[in-house]
Amino acid sequence: MWRRFLLGLVLCSWAHVALAEPKHRIASLNLCTDQLVLMLANPENIVGLSPMVRDCQNAVLCEQARAVPTMRVSAEAVVAHQPDIVLGGTYTARVAMQVARSLGLPVVALRPADKLDDIPLQIMTVANAIGEPERGRQLVAAFRARLAELSVTDPKGPVAAIYAANGFVTQPGSLPDDVLRHAGFQNYTGQKGMSHMRKLPLETLIAHPPDLLILDRSGQGYSIAQAMLDNPVLQNAFPEAHKADIPARLWLCGLPQTLDVISRLQVNRAALEALR
Repeated sequence: MWRRFLLGLVLCSWAHVALAEPKHRIASLNLCTDQLVLMLANPENIVGLSPMVRDCQNAVLCEQARAVPTMRVSAEAVVAHQPDIVLGGTYTARVAMQVARSLGLPVVALRPADKLDDIPLQIMTVANAIGEPERGRQLVAAFRARLAELSVTDPKGPVAAIYAANGFVTQPGSLPDDVLRHAGFQNYTGQKGMSHMRKLPLETLIAHPPDLLILDRSGQGYSIAQAMLDNPVLQNAFPEAHKADIPARLWLCGLPQTLDVISRLQVNRAALEALR
């Protein structure tokens, strides 16, 4: 009870001050909005990003993030940092974002990107919200130009399976699935008889191999789930030309850097075609 009472006092006292301040104090509570903010905002205008943005296993811009402050993802942290705008995801930090709304602050909640076409819209959503529309337009123009240059769709292209920790495989309708399509591959789980499968046993993968096995690495941990990707049986079943390692951070969020995956996969596709 005393924590609620204290929080209420701080909220009331801060709400009056916040009205007089310009909107240049930006807070982000989600890894994906963190990185969009890093690309679009002046560093001095960032009052806090989520701590995960400095984790290089999950964030593409982890090094750049060391130059700006981070903050706990909590309602108390939102109050303490006195932001003028709060950004986050639709499935994360709901209490903290609700507190921001209760203060009358602008709150931007981005849903996860399901396809590459979502990325320009999300860039402009963040850019407009923080008052940097021109930077947003420049980033979108560069993204679209590079996507047009890289994209090679082929409905009869080689089949690729994205295999993650604990045997999870990427389903159709996801961002990695769309990346595969733009790189000229077909998704393994989109093939007949595979669309219902969320987890794929090693035995099934080896017995019915794709043309390319993509190991979707989310870190260098020593968990049993992550160890599946280094199983000697799996490694020996796929020659070097038929497997690739893609860091999960490249397509964990919809970012301009996601296009780096297309570039990588096209190298793998050329290697497969050379074997024919």
